[in-house]
Amino acid sequence: MELKVIDVIFMIPALMFAVIMHEVAHGFVAYKLGDDTAKRENRLTLNPLPHIDPLGSIVLPALLILIGSPFLFGWAKPVPINPYNFRKLDYRSGTAVTSSAGPITNISLAILFSALYHIFTNPEILSSMASTLGAWFIESVIVPLAIFFKYSVIINLVLAIFNLLPIPPLDGGHILLSLLPINIYEKVAPYEQYGFFILILLLFTGVIGFIVMPVYSFFLTLLL
Repeated sequence: MELKVIDVIFMIPALMFAVIMHEVAHGFVAYKLGDDTAKRENRLTLNPLPHIDPLGSIVLPALLILIGSPFLFGWAKPVPINPYNFRKLDYRSGTAVTSSAGPITNISLAILFSALYHIFTNPEILSSMASTLGAWFIESVIVPLAIFFKYSVIINLVLAIFNLLPIPPLDGGHILLSLLPINIYEKVAPYEQYGFFILILLLFTGVIGFIVMPVYSFFLTLLL
């Protein structure tokens, strides 16, 4: 199924909101743990401009649209975090908590938008609103909102599951490294720099899709 113009109109703002909230969550949790790096660099904001990453926010979504991908994917500019500033937790524990904040936020948003989608597509609610506000209101306001909510569920689910894969530089990779016993961590940590290349290889060979899609389909069925 190829993306249509109407799909893109709703998916782009849904994607931008999801990735921005993901990064703001990282920065906010780090700030609460004592690291004010993100706050000082004005990254604890919902203004999209400071968060735009040329590759992840513009180039990749554009390429996915051009090749007719069934959904959009991307990322925002990573929020700067200095774990050595953590005061309430140690370096490794703070890193695990901060890294988990992004996926947890996306999961929470997926659940929230799922609830809104079901409310805004409930026949009884729609009938009541139509009788009060008119059919034009349903068609011009409620239907577009329902479409936005649906795509927000889809995109937040994809982002959460993808980022929880235990591969650096993804959040799941940082969480895994932070939870490893220190003796194992010291042996594995030097290979973290190769995580990006491993991730690209797995993406192009379809391994990532093989892992992500069954989990995504299961939770999407539950939420939508």
